[in-house]
Amino acid sequence: MTDIRSKRGRTGRRASSVLADLAVWERENSEDNADQLDRLRRNLRRVRASELTGRQAQMLQLYYDQGMSMPQIAQELGITKSAVSRTLARGRARIKRYLQYSW
Repeated sequence: MTDIRSKRGRTGRRASSVLADLAVWERENSEDNADQLDRLRRNLRRVRASELTGRQAQMLQLYYDQGMSMPQIAQELGITKSAVSRTLARGRARIKRYLQYSW
């Protein structure tokens, strides 16, 4: 069986080359979404500050901002890994609910 990356199309170009060209084209021809990204970042900061419980905000900050793993967070806070996982899931769900209406 041959790897798809080694196959050449009719023009003789590798599939990865075509995909790279497509990515460049999309970047050059897409609309500027800087305003949308700014609004998303603002709303994300707002939801983290006002809509999450203190524990959810703490765990999301440790997990995403500080890059700690769930077992590390569990050990630091003296709780089970399962409790960390559930709290992170609830926090993400709250963020998702809030952000889906903020566009």
